[in-house]
Amino acid sequence: MRTKKVKFNKTGIEQLPNNKPVVYKIESPGGKNNYTGVAKRGRVQERIEEHLGDIPGSSVRVEQVNTIKEAIAKEQRIIQRVRPKYNEQGR
Repeated sequence: MRTKKVKFNKTGIEQLPNNKPVVYKIESPGGKNNYTGVAKRGRVQERIEEHLGDIPGSSVRVEQVNTIKEAIAKEQRIIQRVRPKYNEQGR
């Protein structure tokens, strides 16, 4: 699995790989996880850009996985453990 961290802006997001599903975390300047989500292969950049202006953050970290099913399972574990502020609670 490959992990990459970039600035949470249009230029940074354009540098993200789009060839595999990912689990992504939008992080505060101090590294706190504000939001965790998943994106399908081919929609990574588009999906993360949808959050610009809605969720505060200074960076976004993505981890590539092999399948969307794997990404969803990992996202759920992270949300249950960390409870990011901008994820819907009780999901």
